[in-house]
Amino acid sequence: MLYSEKLWVPWWWWPLGLFASSMVALQFAIGIRTLPTWLPFLLLAPIPLWVLWHLSRTQISVTQDGNDPGTFHAGDAHLPINVIARVAAIPATAKQAAMGRQLDPAAFVQHRTWINTLILVVLDDPDDPTPYWLVSTRTPDKLVGVLNDVTNRK
Repeated sequence: MLYSEKLWVPWWWWPLGLFASSMVALQFAIGIRTLPTWLPFLLLAPIPLWVLWHLSRTQISVTQDGNDPGTFHAGDAHLPINVIARVAAIPATAKQAAMGRQLDPAAFVQHRTWINTLILVVLDDPDDPTPYWLVSTRTPDKLVGVLNDVTNRK
């Protein structure tokens, strides 16, 4: 494992999720008097926790072992290092342009709205119609450095 990053949601989303589910549970507790007061809270509290955990399970990694040239992983997708032509960091100021009008519809996008920076991974694979990958990361310079190091070794 040359690089690994978990794309967690911001910490303040967790209390907001619990607060929102508590408000909905309170409405159920007030509206259905025959229901035990604690039951809606017990049933609805796990829902935002599961949703936030599910949103936070995306992992970005670069792996390499033995004679393998390496693999770039973005969530469930993976990309062999030997098809990467170049890599660039996209700062927060250019994120809107990269995700807006300049976005190629054939591009692979692993975007998380709560992360402001991206990397651009341009592909050189004649068998793949995907021109590039856009991947959210909190440490774009570090990830670009690792990918450049690995691609230079190929």
